[in-house]
Amino acid sequence: MSLETVIDAKGISKSFQRGTAVLDNVSISLRRGEMVALIGASGSGKSTLIRSLAGLIPIDGNARGNGGSITMLGEAVQKNGRLNCSRALRARIGVIFQQFNLVPRLTLLTNVCFGLLGQLPVVRGTLGQFNDSDKRKAMQALARVGIAEHALKRATELSGGQQQRAAIARSLVQGAELLIADEPIASLDPASSRRVMDLLADMNRNDGLTVLVSLHQVEYAMKYCPRTIALKAGKVAYDGPSSALTPAFLNQLYGAESEELFLPSFEGQSASSHDAGQHWSDPPAVMPHASSAAMTREAERLSA
Repeated sequence: MSLETVIDAKGISKSFQRGTAVLDNVSISLRRGEMVALIGASGSGKSTLIRSLAGLIPIDGNARGNGGSITMLGEAVQKNGRLNCSRALRARIGVIFQQFNLVPRLTLLTNVCFGLLGQLPVVRGTLGQFNDSDKRKAMQALARVGIAEHALKRATELSGGQQQRAAIARSLVQGAELLIADEPIASLDPASSRRVMDLLADMNRNDGLTVLVSLHQVEYAMKYCPRTIALKAGKVAYDGPSSALTPAFLNQLYGAESEELFLPSFEGQSASSHDAGQHWSDPPAVMPHASSAAMTREAERLSA
């Protein structure tokens, strides 16, 4: 595995209100090919760190000009409170959120095609003009995540787990080298959570994708991520092997807050959300906007 550093964040701080630091002098780095978990109790700063790394919010600067900096894939994303993330760099970084960020009224296929925007001419991308080659790439990505049969359904017709897999397919089409995920399984039932984490692990292992995933459950960090970074009150409290995250260690680190980081039963917990009891490829219990035959014919044409 290459030792190339793909995330290099140095001394970053972020305050939304004066005197209240959400991130306090945080420094982390990830090497190419790593799969790293970011954990912490509620309010620890996980989402703020993820959004700062993705260049979605500016970090704090100072008058002396020596504030924190974030470099991704060898290119500066921001420094001393100034954002500077190029379109070309954004195309190399996939970002997944808990909310899926799909356009509800558009088909799953079109939503996944949006992952190609960084590779298309500006005019064609702005108008959403995707040709058959673009759609074939999207269909291949949908097939890999196990939901190709739903390609022509609207995003609103899919379960939460299926929508999250669609967001992963969009990153596959994008050809991202680095994937940053902000609690991608927080709203999913255990079965769907494992499917999503299995996909991320497969992309890390077989595509060489570097993954930083924010998780609220330590069990998933221990199962899928060799390394974990733990935040506490906006600071890095631990950075090391996930195998060290025993209940005793986390209790020492977080006190009573450590209880919220563990599931009652990681392997045996029954599904409880709207995804419960639904097989990987099962369609949601809603009426499609197109006939099944028409959808099948179009999907077969694009897969040919």
